[in-house]
Amino acid sequence: MSSPRVVVLDYGSGNVHSVAKALVAAGADVELTADRAKILAADGLVVPGVGAFTAVMQQLNAVKGAELIDQRLIANKAVLGICVGLQVMFETGVEHGIETAGLGQWPGVVEQLDAPMLPHIGWNTLVAPEESKLFDSIENERFYFVHSYGVLEWKLDAYGPFTAPKVTWAEYGSKFVAAVENGPLSATQFHPEKSGEAGIRLLSNWIKTFS
Repeated sequence: MSSPRVVVLDYGSGNVHSVAKALVAAGADVELTADRAKILAADGLVVPGVGAFTAVMQQLNAVKGAELIDQRLIANKAVLGICVGLQVMFETGVEHGIETAGLGQWPGVVEQLDAPMLPHIGWNTLVAPEESKLFDSIENERFYFVHSYGVLEWKLDAYGPFTAPKVTWAEYGSKFVAAVENGPLSATQFHPEKSGEAGIRLLSNWIKTFS
């Protein structure tokens, strides 16, 4: 039986090679590429992100990332955002007083964390919802964060025939969104690839949702 095929979107963001290595450890056949056909054909797509919201959106727009992600989600094909890759899934990012439009998959604003010291760097516990697939058997583990911005308020509940997304929270100064599971679209504010065995198990759990 062949391993599930996962593409890590290569659009100029950092940290992509460590993400690819972690996915291999989790059981995937991984390719780092911006090739449209390969992105659309893959079993899973990972959208990493490091740095400023505005810069990541510019880089994503340069490779038509919004269109590629939309097409995958319409086809019910798995997408996972990591760190700023979670943040850009929301409508708006606000950094240093500058508002930048995100991908708009979820309503909400990415803003500076309400904490006495920034950035938030290090290991943190989470509060995962019941029946979470990402955190199956690892809901009590710690995960590694590096960020100064996040989503402090979740604005999307159940709508029409759709069930409400599963939202995982963490706390640093105040509560913020640590992960979201919404049909084929999932995302984590923390870095699974830097979270040791727990991070590998989370990626393995994500792969199980489509393999």
